[in-house]
Amino acid sequence: MKSVCIFLGANSGINPVYTRATIDMGRELAQRNLTCIYGGSDTGLMKLLADSVLDAGGRVIGVTVTALKNREIYHPGLTELHVVATMHERKKLMADLSDAFIALPGGIGTFEEFFEIYTWAKLGFHSKPCGLLNINNYYAALDALLDNAQKEGFLDPEDRNIVIKMDSPSQMLDLLMKRVKEI
Repeated sequence: MKSVCIFLGANSGINPVYTRATIDMGRELAQRNLTCIYGGSDTGLMKLLADSVLDAGGRVIGVTVTALKNREIYHPGLTELHVVATMHERKKLMADLSDAFIALPGGIGTFEEFFEIYTWAKLGFHSKPCGLLNINNYYAALDALLDNAQKEGFLDPEDRNIVIKMDSPSQMLDLLMKRVKEI
């Protein structure tokens, strides 16, 4: 595994535990010499992630869209920044550049990006592992929703098992690396 795509909030959230976990994830990526692929923003948790990877000597590739220029500030210090025309191009490029995917806490954009990647894995468009970093039990309700979808017959057990859920960045990366080796 050489690169990990991180989906996360352009806001910081109200609990400082999210900030700490984001910084820890960034440092873990850099220490493991894993390139961080993310949305390119210089705001919220996205900024903290990029800064923590860069401060630890790692590589960060941002992928954003032209339309976000007036809503988000592009991070000025990235190793690379790709600006594409559409969100579909953005997600495809992020997927192409990444060997695995992790969702940290975030809002609807984070959910949408993660679920598209999850759907692509379910449909066989890629076999890259997908994880939810469950900081402060943030993804408990989502986990329950997926369990209910399986219980009600809308999600096969093997498709439910595509998603890895861990509570710490180091455990998450350990498990993702193991899954990548198995592929």
